[in-house]
Amino acid sequence: MGIRTAAIIGGGSFGTVTANILADNNIQAIQWLRNQDIADSINQQHVNEQYLPGIALNPSLKATTVIEEAVVGADVIFVSVPSKSVRDVISGFAHLISPQQALVSTTKGIEPDGFLLMSQVIREVFPDNPVGVLSGPNLAKEIARKELAGTVIASENSDLRRDIQEALSCDYLRVYASNDVYGVELGGALKNIYAIVSGFVAALGMGENTKSMIITRSLAEMSRFADAMGANPLTFLGLSGVGDLVVTCMSPLSRNFRVGYAIGQGKTLDQAIEELGEVAEGVNTLRYVRAKAEDSGIYMPLVMGAYECLFNGADPGMVARGLMTGEHASDVEFALPKHEI
Repeated sequence: MGIRTAAIIGGGSFGTVTANILADNNIQAIQWLRNQDIADSINQQHVNEQYLPGIALNPSLKATTVIEEAVVGADVIFVSVPSKSVRDVISGFAHLISPQQALVSTTKGIEPDGFLLMSQVIREVFPDNPVGVLSGPNLAKEIARKELAGTVIASENSDLRRDIQEALSCDYLRVYASNDVYGVELGGALKNIYAIVSGFVAALGMGENTKSMIITRSLAEMSRFADAMGANPLTFLGLSGVGDLVVTCMSPLSRNFRVGYAIGQGKTLDQAIEELGEVAEGVNTLRYVRAKAEDSGIYMPLVMGAYECLFNGADPGMVARGLMTGEHASDVEFALPKHEI
């Protein structure tokens, strides 16, 4: 059937980029946000100056602060608000939604109660609706400038995968498909932890070899955790795994990288957060993943080391050095049977 109408919940940079691509692809797109000034700016000047300064938006893109105007009758609803707000926001419009409307999360994070990813939160609120996840190495400002990028739509619903591929594909964005919702979503959440570790490495002036080892062992650690949680570790070889990990660990603009960099310079977590002006998503994700790894007995030396640095004042240099003294393991996770390692 395809997508003719879409709602985008959230006024941030990625939500705006998504809404603009949909509008460019002749889909009736309505963006919901709380800030009336930004809504007026999108509707009248066709720009979101707060989050995407200088980027001209499609004049057909509409913005509203009235949730009913966005979600009622939309073929698909993209959820693009911070993870801590997802449950409250979607619960607020649950009574307006019919079972055939699809919901797609673009939010990378974990709800601590029950260790729920955003698709699981959406499924709790909308048990009868098609649900998907959009994730990948997608710095919104680059996509807004129409620089080439790839992303992944993950859903168990093949019609939804195909519809999202058609709705968002364009000259500068290639949309790949996956049926491993949990794995794709875990990649987007976990990589923020390792961006913090990469910030340590950069601040300490460690070499390119060290950076490469950290990113590669981060991927091994992510896939080990995902496998224990029931996801497909091979998912982590794709854009939503290694792709997102690399862009987040190599981008000095990443909030998580900047937190790690500040701590690598000898600042406390409170000082780093104050400098940044907000809590980076990876700080909370680190707490939740460390607790889960401890409960489940999953070997995650980078997570454990990063936690000690952020919350117990340990030396950030020990995180990389700890890899040199930890238990011996195979280079590629799952390539060798455990008794041969």
